[in-house]
Amino acid sequence: QMQFVESGGGLVQPGGSLRLSCTVSGNSFSFSMYDMTWYRQAPGKQRELVASLRHETSATYSDSVKGRFGISRDNAKNTVYLQLNNLKAEDTAVYYCKTPTSDNWGPGTQVTVSS
Repeated sequence: QMQFVESGGGLVQPGGSLRLSCTVSGNSFSFSMYDMTWYRQAPGKQRELVASLRHETSATYSDSVKGRFGISRDNAKNTVYLQLNNLKAEDTAVYYCKTPTSDNWGPGTQVTVSS
């Protein structure tokens, strides 16, 4: 099974930016072959899918983050990134990454947007 470790969260003012990272590990897997996704869960809300990346070029985003967030990957580092720009208070959540079919969730990384 693959394991996911997210990092890069923090406290940021509205309008600010953050870059989240997620390192993937596991036995006998080829990271480049997997689609990757980022989810987030805000307090009291269900976890929601915010970005997906098929291979290296086909990215999709939820309407709530489209135009502000960018997903990318570095296959040599087994890492997927989520660039968060023009952050809003409603982006406050714990952010997670995983493959679309994995049952595992990492610890997540907290993003708090507040003045």
